[in-house]
Amino acid sequence: MTTAMRKTLTLLIALLAAGSFAASARSRIVTDTIHSRILGSPRAYNVYLPTSFDTDSARTYPILYLLHGLGGDNNDWTENSHLWSIADQLIRSGEAEEMVIVTPDADRGLGDEMQCGYFNVPGWAYEDFFFQEFMPEIEKRYRAGGSKGQRAIAGLSMGGGGTTGYAQHHPELFAAAYPMSGVMTLEKTLTGNRDIQKDDKLGRWYRSINENDHVKFVAEADDARKEALRTVAWFVDCGDDDFLFDGNIDFYQTMRRAKIPCELRVRDGIHDWVYWELSLYDCLPFVSRAFRGNK
Repeated sequence: MTTAMRKTLTLLIALLAAGSFAASARSRIVTDTIHSRILGSPRAYNVYLPTSFDTDSARTYPILYLLHGLGGDNNDWTENSHLWSIADQLIRSGEAEEMVIVTPDADRGLGDEMQCGYFNVPGWAYEDFFFQEFMPEIEKRYRAGGSKGQRAIAGLSMGGGGTTGYAQHHPELFAAAYPMSGVMTLEKTLTGNRDIQKDDKLGRWYRSINENDHVKFVAEADDARKEALRTVAWFVDCGDDDFLFDGNIDFYQTMRRAKIPCELRVRDGIHDWVYWELSLYDCLPFVSRAFRGNK
């Protein structure tokens, strides 16, 4: 074999290998943990990594924090919806940006002695953990976020309340917020006849909702706070037969009265995964538009 032929063959093998690697490159879901000094325990999370993540090591990605509801954990979005395939589909079609999507775990168990929720309660300073430990570590590990313009938050039910509260408390950190069927205020439909002062898991959670009333937050906001909230792209999404519907409408109307731009989507549906899975088809393009507008 001549030298020229050997060079040609070597080049052909290299091209075939590169093509094979490119063809095999795909998105993936990773499950990992971060040890929290604040919570005194490890916290699990899942993360969706887009197709180019492993082949473009110099790239930084926008990030979406996607929060679960009461009684759920970091696996909810990946097990109960087609998050992986929906993200792939919307990215391929150009409706969504390539992004990193993180689903954290904000529940320590179902027993009355355990803790849950996205806000600080005695023995469970989850909000401190999220902003002081979780967010910085995740964005470092996965080359994502790093600025307000490339960071968004969304979530369902309890996670919808967490979404709204986090964007209210830190509008300087998020380009967009997309609560789905969110716990916006302490509605009677949520508590029933239960004593919210009872010192158990649900009692502590109910009190945290009352202390972080998102409707009241907007209604009582001064001009500076309203202006800060206007820097976030807001989208409220709730089914017409959801038991939290009234609270979501109250929040939306309060935002309108405060002249804070906020989109509203009401579809036929209840408080279930059928509704929330379909919400992803609006959520991912919505946060992508915010990312694009802040490049």
